[in-house]
Amino acid sequence: MSTSSAKYRGTYTALITPFRDDRVDEAAFTRLLEQQVAAGIDGVIPVGTTGESATLSTEEHLRVIELAVQVVKGRAQVFAGTGSNSTTEALYLTQKAEKLGADGFLIVAPYYNKPTQAGVFAHYAKLAESTSLPIITYSIPGRCGIEIGIDTMVNLAAKYPNIVAIKEAGGSIERFSQLRQALPDKIAILSGDDSMTLPAMSVGCVGVISVASNLIPKEVGDLVRAFLAGNAAEAEKIHRRLYPIFRDLFIESNPVPTKVALAKQGWMTEEVRLPLVPLQPANRAKLEATLKSLGL
Repeated sequence: MSTSSAKYRGTYTALITPFRDDRVDEAAFTRLLEQQVAAGIDGVIPVGTTGESATLSTEEHLRVIELAVQVVKGRAQVFAGTGSNSTTEALYLTQKAEKLGADGFLIVAPYYNKPTQAGVFAHYAKLAESTSLPIITYSIPGRCGIEIGIDTMVNLAAKYPNIVAIKEAGGSIERFSQLRQALPDKIAILSGDDSMTLPAMSVGCVGVISVASNLIPKEVGDLVRAFLAGNAAEAEKIHRRLYPIFRDLFIESNPVPTKVALAKQGWMTEEVRLPLVPLQPANRAKLEATLKSLGL
């Protein structure tokens, strides 16, 4: 493993954004960040998909990044979510986040527009040229309607040394294998799905950008650390124990179930913003049963 990919491996939490009375709950967010640092998380990602970036105002978006940087104080990496379906908007958020002290950026593929791969390349090229800080690209076709093509990622990695990793959330082990075969070792591949982390690591993935680690940061970190240390049997044991919660945190749209789970622990409200709505009663009962079975 190269020095570059080693720097961007481990467990990163795709942070939820707590709300209270339709405003960002800064006290709850601060508590969540402190919990993450205390659990030994490698990095945090404010305002990604899990952080409900789509329904935050620009002012709120930047304030959440600022707060993450201020609270973490260098104790973990802070990769700010600065993606958009508008390259101009993504550029603005990226440049503002850099000034706020982010260590790097998680930038999702442009969604809704459905650009060609030439357009995807041009989008990331513009952003990579705007900063010297590291960028993690993010391919999630289920939300974006497109993926970052293998050749596109190869070409980006070859031309822009600050593109250091890809978060892969396409739901296919084959795709992880294809990426690892095609990309140089210096490019880290991170799982974008908790339930895929262990199998993905078996074919060259070096960590996860996790939703579940909002709730169980130490446990997710233990799984990743065990595998990276060569203890696949221990990693599998942890995966098997945690799989029910990996599954049920996606029983409805992310981050609705995760906010319910955190609210059950008293960390914050379970408030989400429309068009997300509260968890349906049958799914709530299922999630609560899983939380109880795991002692959560």
